[in-house]
Formats: sequence, structure tokens, C-alpha cells
Amino acid sequence: MLNIIWIVLLCVGIVAAACTGNIAVVTESALNAGELGVKTGIQLMGVMGLWMGLMRLAQKAGIVKAIARVFGPLLAPLFPDLKRGSDAWGAIVMNLCANILGLGNAATPFGLKAMQEMQKENPHPERASRSMITFLALNTSCITLVPATIIGIRISAGSAQPTEIIGTTLFATCCAMICAIAVDWLFRRRNPV
Repeated sequence: MLNIIWIVLLCVGIVAAACTGNIAVVTESALNAGELGVKTGIQLMGVMGLWMGLMRLAQKAGIVKAIARVFGPLLAPLFPDLKRGSDAWGAIVMNLCANILGLGNAATPFGLKAMQEMQKENPHPERASRSMITFLALNTSCITLVPATIIGIRISAGSAQPTEIIGTTLFATCCAMICAIAVDWLFRRRNPV
């Protein structure tokens, strides 16, 4: 449905530009947008490469497991069905750390790994476990301390103060995470398994 809306908007814009004699503006804008997209993509590859590399080094050095041991007790009440020594803990913690740093793309592999590990422990593999649902709620609403990707985009766009969004991002993501945890808790109380 969304694809249809975009095509209609593009067609209406092109027809309106042709009717008003501004078709050259459409062509120029399309070329400029393509150039900006490539430049932004290349700049973001550097930022993402740096953070993903650091995450990989942390994983290889055993820092991921150490972080999981530290934060595991804090997260344990949110995942009561997850076994204490589960391999999912490291992936969950690293996913949340990447999201906290605003690196959604770097968080994705850890999120997939966490879901795979939780599926191995799922007593009903045909449906999502309570831990999987809680993780999905946390993953999509995670607190973001440093929105690195957005800051990178703002830098590439020439923003005078690319970091000025940190406060509002932190407030909005805190509210989102509190709501997600509260709703998850309410649903668990209402529908105990």
C-alpha cells in the first residue's frame, strides 16, 4: 500500500511540474538527491564500520560475556523464562548496547542471534516465547544515549550543531522504553503462561 502512495505522489509531482513548466527542476532535484544519497551512504559506512568493528573486537575479546555477566542480573527480571547461562544473554546485552549508542544497523546481527538462541529454549517453537516478546519490545524502544547514526547524517548534511538532538532523543527514547516495559509487564500479568 505504501508503495502505491509513493508512486502516486511521485507521478502527481512530475505531472504538476510538467504542467507548470518546471520539469527541469524535477530532473535536477532527482540528480541532487541521488548524489546526496550516495555521499551520505559512504559517510555512514565509515561510522557504522567503526562501531561494528569495535563491537566485533569486544565480542572476540570476551568483553561481551563480561558485560552480559554484569548486566544479566539487571535484565533477569525482564526475562524470567531465560536460562541463566544462556548464550542469548550476550546477544541481548550487545544488541541493547548497540541500540543505546544509536547504532541500529550494528544491533541487528546481535538481535537476530538473540532470537535464534531464545528460539532454541522455546518450549513452543510455533509461537514467540515471552522472552522473545520482551526482547522485541526492548529492542524497538531502547534508550538511545548517543544517536550516532543521526548525528552522522546531520554532519554529512552540514548541520552547525549535529549533537543538539541528544537531549530530546534521550527523553523520547526513555519514555518509549518505560512504556514498552510497562505494557509488556501488564500483558504478562493479564495473560500468564
